Amino acid sequence: MEIPGFSTKNQVNVIIGFIDTGIWPESPSFRDTNMPPVPAGWKGQCQSGEAFNASICNRKIIGARYYMSGYAAEEDDGKTMFKSARDSTGHGSHTASTAAGRYVADMNYKGLASGGARGGAPMARIAVYKTCWSSGCYDVDLLAAFDDAIRDGVHVISLSLGPDAPQGDYFSDAISVGSFHAVSRGILVVASVGNEGTSGSATNLAPWMITVAASSTDRDFTSDILLGNRVQLMGESLSLSQMNTSARIIPASEAYAGYFTPYQSSYCLDSSLNRTKAKGKVLVCRHAGSSSESKLEKSNIVKQAGGVGMILIDEADKGVAIPFTIPAATVGKKIGNKILAYINNTRLPTARILSAKTVLGAQPAPRVTAFSSRGPNSLTPEILKPDITAPGLNILAAWSPAMSKLNFNILSGTSMACPHISGVVALLKAVHPSWSPSAIKSAIMTTAKLSDMHHKPIIVDPEGKRANPFDFGSGFVNPTKVLDPGLIYDAQPEDYRAFLCSIGYDEKSLHLITRDNRTCDQTFASPNELNYPSITVPNLRNKYSVTRTVTNVGKSRSTYKAVIFAPKGVNVTVVPRRLAFTRYYQKMNFTVTFKVAAPTQGYVFGSLSWRNKRTWVTSPLVVRVAHSNMGTMV
Repeated sequence: MEIPGFSTKNQVNVIIGFIDTGIWPESPSFRDTNMPPVPAGWKGQCQSGEAFNASICNRKIIGARYYMSGYAAEEDDGKTMFKSARDSTGHGSHTASTAAGRYVADMNYKGLASGGARGGAPMARIAVYKTCWSSGCYDVDLLAAFDDAIRDGVHVISLSLGPDAPQGDYFSDAISVGSFHAVSRGILVVASVGNEGTSGSATNLAPWMITVAASSTDRDFTSDILLGNRVQLMGESLSLSQMNTSARIIPASEAYAGYFTPYQSSYCLDSSLNRTKAKGKVLVCRHAGSSSESKLEKSNIVKQAGGVGMILIDEADKGVAIPFTIPAATVGKKIGNKILAYINNTRLPTARILSAKTVLGAQPAPRVTAFSSRGPNSLTPEILKPDITAPGLNILAAWSPAMSKLNFNILSGTSMACPHISGVVALLKAVHPSWSPSAIKSAIMTTAKLSDMHHKPIIVDPEGKRANPFDFGSGFVNPTKVLDPGLIYDAQPEDYRAFLCSIGYDEKSLHLITRDNRTCDQTFASPNELNYPSITVPNLRNKYSVTRTVTNVGKSRSTYKAVIFAPKGVNVTVVPRRLAFTRYYQKMNFTVTFKVAAPTQGYVFGSLSWRNKRTWVTSPLVVRVAHSNMGTMV
C-alpha cells in the first residue's frame, strides 16, 4: 500500500547512499524489475572485487564501492570475507532493504513474521559504500565514502553506525565532518543514535544530521514457558526448537563448575557450568544489562553442558528476540522473579519451553526500546538529540547468506531504526526535490506522534514510564503527515558555521570541519539561535528568550495560533501568538520566552505547537532551571 500523495514514479529519481557493510545484490529485495534507466546525473561506479563483478549492479543498485585503507593499515589479517562491496555480515543488506527494498511477497524468518514486505521507498535507487568490516569502521574510509557519495550524486546518506559514547568534539568525529560536507551540498544525512540505553549516551550529535532513536512495533516474537504448577508465562525468542516434555528447572548458579562461584555461573559464562548438574535440565541464566556477552552464546554454553532448555533473565529487559540454539526464551526481571520464586518454593520444579511464534497486536506500541541511547546532548546541550524515533526492535529485512544460510533475518538496534527514516526522507525528496536537508528534517520532526496506537502517551522500556524528548526526540515518525507539514524550520550551511562559532570554535577548529578558509565573521550569541525544530534551554536563569523563523509551505493564505504546554515550573510566552501568512514560502519570526516560576530539579519538558484547522506543527520544549548555592535562580 502506498502512502497517499507519494508517487513511486518520483522515487526513481532519488538515490540513497548507504555507508555500511556492503550489500548482497542477489536478494529479491534488490531486483530492478520495471525500473527505468539510471538517472542521467548519476556519476558513480560499480567497483569490481572479490565475488562482485561490476555487471552485478542493475537499475536498483546503481553504484557500489568499497574502502579498505583504514582496515588494511590496522587490522588486515587475511581473513576478511569479500574484499569487495559484497556484504559478508548482513548488516548493510538489512539496512538497505529497510529503506529501499522492493516488495517481496513472502518474506519471513524461518516461518516467523511471514507476509509481504518492502522498504520505505521501494523504487528509490541504492548506492553502496562499504566502509565497515568485521573489526569495525575506520575514519579514513568513512571520509572517503562521504567524498565519493557527494561527488556521485546521492540525495540521502544513511548511516546505521556511530562513534562510541561519549562522542568527541565535532571536528574530531569523522561522521560529523563528512555529514557537514554532505549537508552543505544539499544531501540529508540520517544516522542512528546508538544502543547504550542510558542517559546522556546519545551519539551522532551534530545539528546538521537527523539522529534516530528506536521503538518497538505491535509485533512480538514470543515463546510460552509452562511451569509445573500450570502457570504459563511468556518470553521473547526466535528459537523454533521446543521441548516435547517438561524437565527439571534449576538456577544456573546450582550448576557451578570448577573455580567458578555460583554467582559467576548464574550468568552462564563459558565453562562455568558442571555437565553432571546441568544435564537434562532447564537452566535459568542471568544477563547483565551492561554486559557485552552474547545471549545467543549463553544458549550454546547451556547446550554444551547438556541442558535441554534455558530461561534468560535480562536485567535490562530489552525485549530483543534471539535465535537461541535450544528451546529458550528471554524474560524481564518481573517474570524472572516469578520463575525463581516457583523454583525456591517447589520440591521438584519443572518447566517446558515451546517454540517461538509471531504475535500481532502487541500492546502498548510503539514503545521506546530499552537499548536506544538517550539525551541530553553531551556536546551541545542546546541541541536536542535524538531528533526522531522509528521502529528498531525485531525488524525483518534482507540478509547475507554468507553470514548464515538465510535470505532474511530479524535484527534489533537503532541501526534498524535509521533506515526507516532514510526511506521517509527519500519519499519527501521525491515529492519536494527543492527542499533543503533542514526543511525535510523539520517536516519529519514537527509532524511526529506523541501517543501510541491507543492514543496514550508513548512509554519507555523497561520501566514503563512516560517517554520524554531525551528518549524519543520529537516523537514517533508519522509518514502519512510529513508530506504536508504546513510550516518548516529552515537552516542553511552558513547557519551551521555560525553555530560552530557560537560554541567556541576558533578558525583552526572550524577549518577541521569545513576544510575552507572561512572565519567566524558571522556567529550566534548562543547555540540556541540555530533555527532548530526543537528548543532546549539547559541553563535557565530567571528569564531567557529564543527566536525562531518558520516558512510557510502549506496553503498560501493560512493562519496559525500558538498552543503552549509549558514545562513544569516554567512560564512560557510566545510573541506573536498568531502567524498570518499571505503567500507560499513566506517567512515569519516569533520569540519564545521562558521564565522561572517555581523550583524544579533536572530537566522539564513541554511543547509549542502552531495550529490551524488542518495542521499541527509541534516542537519539543526542554528546560533545566539553573541552581546556585542559594537555590533556584529567580
